[in-house]
Amino acid sequence: MSINVDYIIVGLGLAGIAFVEQLLKENKTFIVFENNSQTSSLVAGGVYNPVILKRFNAVWKGHEQIQKAMPFYKSLEEKLNVTLDYKFSIKKSFTSIGDENNWFNALDKPTLLNYMNPKTSKTKIKGVIANFGFGELTATGRIDTTLLVNSYRDYIKKMGRLINESFEYHDLIISDKSIKYQNITATRIVFCEGFGIVKNPFFKYLPLNEVKGESINIYAPELNIDFLLKSSVFVMPLGNDHYKVGATFNWTDKTCNTTDEAKQELIDKLKKVITIPYRITGHTAGIRPTVSDRRPMIGTHPNYDKLVVLNGLGTRGVMIGPTIAENLFNHLEKNEKLDVDTDIKRFKY
Repeated sequence: MSINVDYIIVGLGLAGIAFVEQLLKENKTFIVFENNSQTSSLVAGGVYNPVILKRFNAVWKGHEQIQKAMPFYKSLEEKLNVTLDYKFSIKKSFTSIGDENNWFNALDKPTLLNYMNPKTSKTKIKGVIANFGFGELTATGRIDTTLLVNSYRDYIKKMGRLINESFEYHDLIISDKSIKYQNITATRIVFCEGFGIVKNPFFKYLPLNEVKGESINIYAPELNIDFLLKSSVFVMPLGNDHYKVGATFNWTDKTCNTTDEAKQELIDKLKKVITIPYRITGHTAGIRPTVSDRRPMIGTHPNYDKLVVLNGLGTRGVMIGPTIAENLFNHLEKNEKLDVDTDIKRFKY
């Protein structure tokens, strides 16, 4: 039986979900291929925060992205009947007096006052090592990406729009007016594969870097903090005295396997952050798709305009996903210009 749709989507992580939502909103038909091989969305921390805490700079278009992302996830909560958005403040542990001075200097930057508390705190917090006090960010939080991805895949599956198998590139037939894949004919295909794109013969020329990240979950009933603590590692509340601690960065290991080395690195760093006893309850690993200029990659193939890519969301995927998915859809369907910072034309084919 032949199937005719407007779009084939390959990959249903944060990028794929954001684009499918655009298709549903505009009454476009689609089929999604997902083989569960890409885990970056499943293991992501899901934090939304428009401030780079290492240098106290604004994230690229971070304020605009959050303004679009919050109603996007609210609508998904209602659609999927789940809770995804957990709001909390972020407390940055200062490492020196100079660190605190840099915090004050950053308050002059546009939009940062929306998030940075101008008053710092020297109040001691039980079990937390912070000899120079804290700076606090508000209007931040996390999206439960694991619940989102799993719930959304179930949602699309019930619609009869999910094919749970690997996409075979050599079966793709491209013509001027359409593309054909096995028994499916579509107007366009959008690849939202995460780091899997390095095996994609059409888009593997794009300079996607693969950086492995690992985190641990801990149970620490005496810690009792309801904010994300940012120090040499982050300690993020998950509820009921459970916390996520991360994350490592490994540029050489391209597997999604957890390692004892990464676990020990996190344990050693955590000793400098908290003095509270804890028990490790989980350990996860994933590959983050990142780009050297820290901008996503969206657009059409230089030679085949029916082939489209949506990738490279990086560590702030929950923030940026809805914005760039909308831009890409409007570009394809309404001739809206792509943001030059994200257009793949910036890379040589």
